[in-house]
Amino acid sequence: MDTKELLKKVRKIEIKTRRLSDHVFGGEYHSTFKGRGMTFSEVRNYQFGDDVRNIDWNVTARYNEPYVKVFEEERELTMMLLVDVSASENFGTSKQFKKDIITEISATLAFSAMQNNDKIGLILFSDKIELYIPPKKGRFHVLRIIRELLEFKPENKQTNIDEALRFMSGVSKKRVIAFILSDFMGDNYDQALKIAANKHDITGIRIYDQKEAEMPNIGFVQMEDAETGELLLVNTKSKHVRNQYAALYLARVDYFQNAFSKSGAGIISSSVDESYVKKLLGYFKRRG
Repeated sequence: MDTKELLKKVRKIEIKTRRLSDHVFGGEYHSTFKGRGMTFSEVRNYQFGDDVRNIDWNVTARYNEPYVKVFEEERELTMMLLVDVSASENFGTSKQFKKDIITEISATLAFSAMQNNDKIGLILFSDKIELYIPPKKGRFHVLRIIRELLEFKPENKQTNIDEALRFMSGVSKKRVIAFILSDFMGDNYDQALKIAANKHDITGIRIYDQKEAEMPNIGFVQMEDAETGELLLVNTKSKHVRNQYAALYLARVDYFQNAFSKSGAGIISSSVDESYVKKLLGYFKRRG
């Protein structure tokens, strides 16, 4: 992708997703993800109804009358986007691939966080950490994130969500709002998720294509595993083979839902044919 084409695509995504964040998600994001920390603001005279635990005893002793500490909600937050760039995201039987939807959602979330004056960081992962952009503020930083989502070429093809979660926990010393965007075609990440969710506010956004759920009955077909590159000759006429495939797919979906539910993390699932806008908005409203 040449520079001119890349800038055109970045601008197109910015226009679409920023409009969504400005007019649809901005207020919902603000009310859903409130600052959890409290920062000291000032001291003032004690008033009836004030919490006695907030009395500043040093100032009270100095002026011989009660004073209380006043705290304000610490609004500044940090959002981390953990984006799966494994080969299975390059799939789509509709107008867009899964990775295209993931890019749009990531941009929408980033602009919503920017509106809130929050920092935004990015972790691109396959079965290793492909790229890490530390959290920063501002439009130019968000545009850099969008550029990476559009043109980054991962070195590896497979998926390791466990590795991404452990990396995020390692670089995020303070609590962050984390969105994991993936098709979640992986397993063995429930323990890392449980540990991370104890400290951070985590939401898994599963993007999938309906055609992945079932194998079509079209005879013998040579198929390639997108993530391993393995070539197999598959008899799709076999009901047993089709049932095995469907069972494996459902097992991965169940694993995703159970792992996130048990850890207390949020869940959003959206197919490439659905409106992710409605899914995100509904999720924010339920949480807010």
